[in-house]
Amino acid sequence: MAEKGIDENVAFREIVEGLTEKYPDVSRVRIDEIVAEVRAEMSAAKVRDFVPVLAEREAKKRVKAECA
Repeated sequence: MAEKGIDENVAFREIVEGLTEKYPDVSRVRIDEIVAEVRAEMSAAKVRDFVPVLAEREAKKRVKAECA
């Protein structure tokens, strides 16, 4: 039986897209870097279900800080 759940790669691409749209003053390259950093920090999480949601929250916080 196939495992159900989200594809993290797709979820993280969507995070980058959303942040790029919401924060046009921050370069896409920088947003990619921030999301990659956050993803790496969460790579050891045992429960994967909420990783994209938590990563998006943290990445958004870091991107907003760069806009200030």
